[in-house]
Amino acid sequence: MSQTQAKHLKDYTAPHFTITHIDLNFILDGENTKVIATSKVKRTNEHQFDLVLEGEQLELESVKLNGKNHDYRRTDTSLTITTDLNEFELEIITALNPEANTSLEGLYMSDGAYCTQCEAEGFRRITYFLDRPDVLAIYNVRIEADKAAFPFLLSNGNQIEQGEMPRSGRHFVQWQDPFPKPSYLFALVAGDFDLLEDHFITQSGRDVKLQVFVDKGNLHKASHAMESLKKSMKWDEQRFDLEYDLDIYMIVAVDFFNMGAMENKGLNVFNTKYVLADKASATDEDYHGIESVVGHEYFHNWTGNRVTCRDWFQLSLKEGLTVFRDQEFSSDLGSRAVNRIQAVKVMKNQQFAEDAGPMSHPIRPESVIEMNNFYTVTVYNKGAEVIRMMHTILGEQGFQAGMKCYFERHDGQAVTCDDFVNAMESATGKDLQQFRRWYSQAGTPVVTVDESFDSSSGQYKLHLTQQVSSQGVKGQTLHIPFSIELLDDQGHSIVNQVLDFTQAKQEFVFDGFDAKPIASLLQDFSAPVKLQYTVEFDHLVHLMRFASSEVARWEASVQLFSQSVWDNVDHLAQHQSMAVDNRVLEAFRGVILNEQLDPALVAEILNVPSASSLIEQVDKVDLDLLQVAREFVIEEIASACEDELVARYRELNSFDTAEHRAFKNAALVLLSYVSQQHEGLVISQFEQSTNMTDTLAALKAATVGQFDCLTELLAQFEKQWHSTPLVMDKWFTLQATANNDDVIDQIVKLTQHSSFSFNNPNRVRSLIGSFVAGNTYQFHKKDGSGYEYLTQILIKLNKSNPQVASRMITPLIQFAKFDDTRQMLMKRSLETLKSLPDLSKDLFEKVTKALG
Repeated sequence: MSQTQAKHLKDYTAPHFTITHIDLNFILDGENTKVIATSKVKRTNEHQFDLVLEGEQLELESVKLNGKNHDYRRTDTSLTITTDLNEFELEIITALNPEANTSLEGLYMSDGAYCTQCEAEGFRRITYFLDRPDVLAIYNVRIEADKAAFPFLLSNGNQIEQGEMPRSGRHFVQWQDPFPKPSYLFALVAGDFDLLEDHFITQSGRDVKLQVFVDKGNLHKASHAMESLKKSMKWDEQRFDLEYDLDIYMIVAVDFFNMGAMENKGLNVFNTKYVLADKASATDEDYHGIESVVGHEYFHNWTGNRVTCRDWFQLSLKEGLTVFRDQEFSSDLGSRAVNRIQAVKVMKNQQFAEDAGPMSHPIRPESVIEMNNFYTVTVYNKGAEVIRMMHTILGEQGFQAGMKCYFERHDGQAVTCDDFVNAMESATGKDLQQFRRWYSQAGTPVVTVDESFDSSSGQYKLHLTQQVSSQGVKGQTLHIPFSIELLDDQGHSIVNQVLDFTQAKQEFVFDGFDAKPIASLLQDFSAPVKLQYTVEFDHLVHLMRFASSEVARWEASVQLFSQSVWDNVDHLAQHQSMAVDNRVLEAFRGVILNEQLDPALVAEILNVPSASSLIEQVDKVDLDLLQVAREFVIEEIASACEDELVARYRELNSFDTAEHRAFKNAALVLLSYVSQQHEGLVISQFEQSTNMTDTLAALKAATVGQFDCLTELLAQFEKQWHSTPLVMDKWFTLQATANNDDVIDQIVKLTQHSSFSFNNPNRVRSLIGSFVAGNTYQFHKKDGSGYEYLTQILIKLNKSNPQVASRMITPLIQFAKFDDTRQMLMKRSLETLKSLPDLSKDLFEKVTKALG
């Protein structure tokens, strides 16, 4: 099979062999590392197929079958062994150079420590193996290394032995994982760390040792991750009745990591971004992110590890379900409304864009060239929305019954999305046949809404029409749980329910109204669909004031702001003067002054939609007019509410909670749009700040307002934090997202900064990734300079870390909404990439799909 040939779900076949046990012996010795893998192999059917093992970038030293040297055939990606035996022991010795592994897949070095990343297909870079998720084996792992340099030798499961190597200065540790697992869940870490230890008593009374390993000098930043872990363990017992199953649970923070974290059984490897935090160096958002990601990886112990995927097309089986679980965890512990708003933003701003672009795919994809390309917002976040809809349809009790059935049936197995839905059906008796289409259909459904009211009968009707299509292909009708609230003109809630919308066209009738009600539709984003429904300004203001759902109030504010922007885009296109309806200004003023509202919700409302989120609301955009109109509307709101913003800002300064800081800092950023006169507030906040949230907000406000103090504040920040990589990432991001015409020149200079490295994904994402994804106007500058710069970077990363390159290319392939000039320039950049003689699979798949 060609490296660039697609694999298809329909072609799945069960493996001809399985591996029931594997003993791994790692002799860690820099560029001369050896791996001795001894596997118990068993044929799974009577057909005499050859054993074909996957392997990449390996130096093969020997192959033995039942203790004797054995012939083999080898390619760049496989090792084939011919035998007529049904069961045998296979020993393979490979040599590795972890120090030269910049892809950060397989075994590699991270800042002086050995580390692995095996999901999705990294284990084949360690040894030749059946590197697929439906082969589950018991792992015994022995690790040997220099004791002074690598005092901690860690792997999955429970530690069963350790010892010294006589007269060598080396030592070993042996680990055993009693639970069969696929190769992608294998992990190894060897290094010298600071260690934070604690313990957790499970609901059955078992004492589990908890360990968090961090780089030397960072022990004081590990406590929040530890507390988050204990909260996660307790929550999973209380909400899902799921208890941890090993004697030890370990988290290791490493700085060189392609992902956020990895749920390897019992040994989670984390990006330092999602472990390290103290008040001085981490924002409130960082604290929340750590709690969420620690929870996510812990929850995988059951939804991903104990029950795993049959094949990688089923990735949403574990990821969509576990994202739903981590969202519920955050919502139960914090503000449900704010957590829901954050999830909705990801869907509307990122997932809808993916659905509308060349990489559109169902949450269970049908084909793939490079599996790493399907770690997407569709698989994860839309997958979570599909689970959430199931929860809405079945209710908490029914959903929990389905989860229990799922684990009883499939514990220790590799299964499919259909197996999950089957368990839900069996436990509840609910027919989910139509609902299953959410798994196999790509694209964002569009629901068109018409309403009518008969004053003589007091009857209100909702007419709903659904259209489902992706890349010109029409889909089948879906089961859409459609949540509504109907309010009277006094703001009283008369109807609040979820409608089962299952037909292409469907009418819902409500009786007993004295006047036409005001409808809040798709409340709490009850389904991942787009609404075509025009709401009057006055009705939006009414919903902002009275909707019982805080998410609906936020949605109304987004619509008010968005309508104002698009109205002014139209004015500009017709060479008319811009203006903002006074009702919009009064609505925002009312929110700012309403002391009954959750401050965190007010902050969400004041953090008005970004340019990229506005672009997702239309089929075509004039970006130049959008920029002018959006800035104008923000300035009008800020100017009209200036006195109220200043008053609330000063009042909120005396509070020390995350939600009050969020409101205060949203107000400060809005004030920075008004005039230079608020520069004093910014300087004062920067100088008096006792936490990173306020410090960074002052810098953001200075950047947005282009204040004279910005250069000096950035210099002070750099001087204080130059030796703290994660904080310098924030410094890089601020400068990369500045809407300045010379921003690319500034980014080029920053790539030469001593804190920057192209080999570290965190640094690359913070500087270049932030520019590409977060600086809409400058990246899409009409001269094409943003596209040209990204192309140069992608060519560089194509060789060193194609996974990071593939994730960074996304804004370049989503060109359909832009004008002809920009589309031409974006396609020219893609053609340049396509012509590369050594284009990686990761980039090849996205480039070729974008170009068609």
